[in-house]
Amino acid sequence: MLKNSVSELVINWHLTEACNFGCKYCYSAWAKEQGSRDVVKDKAASRDLIREIYAFFRPGNAANPLFNKMQWKSVRLNFAGGEPLLYGKQIPDLIRFASEIGFNTSLITNGSHLSSDLLGEIAPHMSWLGLSLDSSNDQANRMIGRVDPRGELLDLAELSKNIVSEMRKHQALKLKINTVVNGLNVDEDFTGLISGLSPDKWKILRMLPVVNKNLTVSDAAFRAFVERHHAFRDIYRVEDNDEMLESYIMIDPLGRFYQNGDDTLSNGYQYSPSILGAGAPAAFANMRFSAERYAARYSEVA
Repeated sequence: MLKNSVSELVINWHLTEACNFGCKYCYSAWAKEQGSRDVVKDKAASRDLIREIYAFFRPGNAANPLFNKMQWKSVRLNFAGGEPLLYGKQIPDLIRFASEIGFNTSLITNGSHLSSDLLGEIAPHMSWLGLSLDSSNDQANRMIGRVDPRGELLDLAELSKNIVSEMRKHQALKLKINTVVNGLNVDEDFTGLISGLSPDKWKILRMLPVVNKNLTVSDAAFRAFVERHHAFRDIYRVEDNDEMLESYIMIDPLGRFYQNGDDTLSNGYQYSPSILGAGAPAAFANMRFSAERYAARYSEVA
C-alpha cells in the first residue's frame, strides 16, 4: 500500500470571486483573462467541467499523475467561493448533477444566504456542509469585514436554528466550521459558538498571507488560540501556514487549476490552462501539488 492513503480526494471549485462580505484577508481573488466568463454562468459548461474533473480524478484512474503517489477511495467536489450561494439558483442543480455522476459533494458558505428551504433541497445530495465563521462578536465581525453592503451582520441565532432543525432531518449530512485565526479574533473564546452548533469538525486555519500580511498572527498567539480550545481537540483540525501551501486541489471561477506557494504574495497564484479547453490531464500536468501534505491532513486513522 502507498504511504499516502486517504479515504477521499477533495477538489475545491471556487465558483465565483463575488461575495456579499468583504473579509480583509480573503484570498478569493484571481487573475482575469480578457473576455473570460465564470463557468458557473453557463449550465452546459458547468456540467462539462464536472464531468471532466470526475473522469480525471475518479478512484483508480491510473492515468492520473497522483495515482502513483497516493491512494483514495472516493472523490468529493467542494463548492466554494467567494460566496457560492450568490448563485443559489444554480447550486442545487450543480450539487445534484455532481452527485449523480459519482462525486461526494460539499459546500462551504458564510451562511448569510443559507435558508432552511435551500438547505433542505441540497442536503440529501451532500456529505458535508461547511460554514465559514470567524467570530461571534459583532464588533470583530465588522472589523474583519464580515458584513454585507447594507451593514447587516450574519444572524447567528437564526443560522443556528436553521442548521440544527434541518440537519436533524438529514443525519448523514455532517457539519464543519472553518475559522480563520487572525489579528482580530486571536484572543476570542469560541467555546459558546462551537458548543452551540455542535459541528462534526472544526477546522482552525491560521491566516495565510497570500493577499497581504495585514492581521497575521504570531506563532505564540496562534498556539495560545489552539490551546484555549483544547476541549474541542476531538473535532478540531489545526492548519498552520506551511500545511496549506500546495496541498489543495483548487479550480478558479474560469475553470483553471490554480495553486498557492511561498511566492504567492509577490508573484500571485500559479494557473493552469482552461480545463475545458486543454482537458484536465494537460491542465493539471504542471501544477505543483504535495501528496504528502495533503495526506497529512486527510490520512485515514488506523
